[in-house]
Amino acid sequence: MGFFSIFSKEKKEELNKGLEKSKESFFAKLAKTVVGKSKVDDDVLDDLEEVLVTSDVGVTTTLKIIERIENRVSRDKYIGTSQLNEILKEEISSLLLENEMEKTSDFEIPKKDMPYVIMVVGVNGVGKTTTIGKMAYQFKQKGYSVMLGAADTFRAAAIEQLEVWAQRAGVPIVTQKMGADPAAVAYDTVASAIAKKCDIVIIDTAGRLHNKIGLMNELSKIKNVIKKQIPDSPDEVLLVLDGSTGQNAIEQAKQFTAATEVNALAITKLDGTAKGGVVIGISDQFQIPVKYIGVGEQMTQLQVFNRREFVDSLFDN
Repeated sequence: MGFFSIFSKEKKEELNKGLEKSKESFFAKLAKTVVGKSKVDDDVLDDLEEVLVTSDVGVTTTLKIIERIENRVSRDKYIGTSQLNEILKEEISSLLLENEMEKTSDFEIPKKDMPYVIMVVGVNGVGKTTTIGKMAYQFKQKGYSVMLGAADTFRAAAIEQLEVWAQRAGVPIVTQKMGADPAAVAYDTVASAIAKKCDIVIIDTAGRLHNKIGLMNELSKIKNVIKKQIPDSPDEVLLVLDGSTGQNAIEQAKQFTAATEVNALAITKLDGTAKGGVVIGISDQFQIPVKYIGVGEQMTQLQVFNRREFVDSLFDN
């Protein structure tokens, strides 16, 4: 069975519902672009560029998409505005698939003798704790044993929130009191996971960005204590971004990727925003895979990001 054919009907429905606001906004803007026009010409392309930028696709990615459509117009000589929707869908899908890295169809991890360690980073308020809880729940549903580590010790609320999510997901959690050394929490979490032969460890970290040097030092210290126990870990440094903040999410991605070695992204809160186009921009601009997207509040509504299904859903009007 092919990779794209195993995207379930239920997941498609969740994705369609989660992108409703983005689709409504995008198609309303697109309709104004082609009104009274029969042919895709320079004026239509200029208007389309504005639609994409104001839909939070981002300037860099927008220019790539416009250039691709310009090449098609030049090659085919005549493209009617009735074809624009399908062509735009094809070119965005093609652009994202070119940048596609490892294909992951579900909440799965490689087989390892030691725990698979995921270190989660991101500013406060982006849905970091919620994402960790949903990941833990879905990994557990797949049959994995999961342990959480509350290494954001700068806020008592952060520890308490993660404890609530651990209880909801039905997984153990390692905590210390507020103000404890985050690296010590991470060390204890990994040590406990090794002793209990857990499959997956997910470690929360402090959501601060105001001091990049301090952030880098703190995250490096956490990584180092993990490596002392599992030399090749963490397996993932997952940056969580709030999709509803649009271009600010791209700016956060730039700053965090400069501060630490991020190798996976999660984009949350897409169900409550018309800024879903930001997923296209982030997926294109960073040589880091978007691994998860949040399309609702339920435990199951954190999805593994499937580029083709995302574009299909965005253009399913």
